[in-house]
Amino acid sequence: MADKLAGQPVPKDRIINLPLLISDYFSLQPDPAVSTERVAFGTSGHRGSAFKKSFNEAHVLAVTQAVCEYRKEKGYDGPLFMGMDSHALSTPAQMTAVRVCAANGVKVRIAEKNEYTPTPLVSFAILGHNRTSSDKADGIVITPSHNPPEDGGFKYNPPNGGPADTDVTAVVEKRANEILENGLKDVRALSYEEALASPYVEMYDFITPYVESLREIVDMDAIARSGLKIAADPLGGSALGVYKKIKEMYDLNMEIVNPWIDPTFSFMTLDHDGKIRMDCSSPWAMASLVRLKEDYDLAFGNDTDADRHGIVTPVGGLMNPNHYLSVAIWYLFKHRTSWPEDLKIGKTLVSSSMIDRVAADIGKEVYEVPVGFKWFVDGLYEGWLGFGGEESAGASFLRFDGGVWSTDKDGIILNLLAAEIKAVTGRDPAEIYADFEEKFGKSYYARIDAPATPEQKAKLKALSPDDIEADELAGEKIVGIYTNAPGNGAPIGGLKLVTENGWVAMRPSGTEDIYKIYAESFLSPEHLAEIQKSAQRIVTELIG
Repeated sequence: MADKLAGQPVPKDRIINLPLLISDYFSLQPDPAVSTERVAFGTSGHRGSAFKKSFNEAHVLAVTQAVCEYRKEKGYDGPLFMGMDSHALSTPAQMTAVRVCAANGVKVRIAEKNEYTPTPLVSFAILGHNRTSSDKADGIVITPSHNPPEDGGFKYNPPNGGPADTDVTAVVEKRANEILENGLKDVRALSYEEALASPYVEMYDFITPYVESLREIVDMDAIARSGLKIAADPLGGSALGVYKKIKEMYDLNMEIVNPWIDPTFSFMTLDHDGKIRMDCSSPWAMASLVRLKEDYDLAFGNDTDADRHGIVTPVGGLMNPNHYLSVAIWYLFKHRTSWPEDLKIGKTLVSSSMIDRVAADIGKEVYEVPVGFKWFVDGLYEGWLGFGGEESAGASFLRFDGGVWSTDKDGIILNLLAAEIKAVTGRDPAEIYADFEEKFGKSYYARIDAPATPEQKAKLKALSPDDIEADELAGEKIVGIYTNAPGNGAPIGGLKLVTENGWVAMRPSGTEDIYKIYAESFLSPEHLAEIQKSAQRIVTELIG
């Protein structure tokens, strides 16, 4: 059930105490003997809050030192591109990381004047350097993504430009915790002033090369010619400077709403649970932009590091991310005529099967992988995936010529693509998706959570198809049982059951005592509910 204030302006009593947060970042010392205070890399790096001693200066010192040691071991001697978003902890964390990089002799490139740098621009910069230079660049992005204002985050991107895989993060995490346990004795760090004065810190313009190159991936001229009245909402995040440059360079009829940085994010509307969260796929967090939907031909938003997208149309409001992914895929594979014919479509196993139906209709193969954008990195980098997208509103795709653009999620190009779709076809993505429902059936999709003990979560993660004795799900024959993704064979860390008209996937949470149930029906809301209930019965029998 949603909080009673969900979608409403932030009350004064829910605005965080920024001076205390920054003080806690520097003054509180995490105890590595406490599991919640250790470095822990999830699907999007290490995240935490200074208030909870899970994201403090000690963590950033340790992780950055571990990254410096890792890249030295691997022989990466090119520049390290470092970006940050507009969360309050990001600026002090970048200052900390710069001190360590400089002391370790790492050439680090940061934006001038403490400018904010979105995740996709860091990926773009890494790939651009490595395309023309023999020394290998990599990157760090300091961001907790769309998480609440009190959170901080740290991501590492290796030379392929994408989010680091577990073979990398496991090494960095292990070493960082060793450094914490050893009282930070192994950390090399200059003062911030010494670091900036050293030959190892360079100021870099992330925005201009990226914006200048947008013509190579989105039809910016078509958008400009159309005169579409567009609203861009950075949600107080790092995309603000990028949209200003886009508007200036391409002369778009685009208004930037919420055109300011406020690390309390007090201009937001509360998310479903009453928290401040810059989630551009949430109708509650996006409520203020949705209220303006009829004032524009198209509106869109990004989370704070701009790796996610949110599309708002005049009639439909905020599009479900699965719906927009389906439309983007259809449009790209129809209109990118220079793309190789054998390009595949990347989707996560909890994304809508509407994507599969669209792909079959246009004669393209689907590459289905576990949750996490890291599974698309190689395909985008090597040029055999035309598109890779997640159900959580993160995606990227190739340039017009089939070359790689970014190997991390890029919410900016996905937003601009929606404007291209409207400019070229005369119809917005929601109108096109309505055609899909007429042709392929209506999708009913939901995610719910169910309680689970650590032991039950471990059992769910260890299931194999042979453990499933049931042959029906919600009255339909089960035609597929997966504990490994069909695209790349990687373990999904859970279970997926598929029938002719629906599916369900269950995965244990990495941070909470719950498991997540993703389900979809192409019959009815009632059938969807029955799928969820049937799946829970099957899993309960297996894990207790």
